[in-house]
Amino acid sequence: MDEQLHERVRELIAAVPEGSVSTYGDIAALAGAPTPRLVGRILAEDGHDVPWHRILRANGTPAPHLAREQLELLRAEGVLADGEKVNLRTYRWTPSAG
Repeated sequence: MDEQLHERVRELIAAVPEGSVSTYGDIAALAGAPTPRLVGRILAEDGHDVPWHRILRANGTPAPHLAREQLELLRAEGVLADGEKVNLRTYRWTPSAG
């Protein structure tokens, strides 16, 4: 994997502020990654020290195997879910240009 792309994905995830979320697809698009799955892979392999819990699937749901922990961490930051779905219109992070 391209080391620059790997670091760019990590930097973007680290930039998602507390109380906001992003999606695997959002991060992939911003980083120039070929697929959102690559973002998931980077998080699985090297995401322990970035706010991984702020990254959701395109429909606003967490990864099934992490759902409980992820939703608890988000709730602690003020991101509330309806069941297991976060309203992306309310909580989605939009990076500022520049």
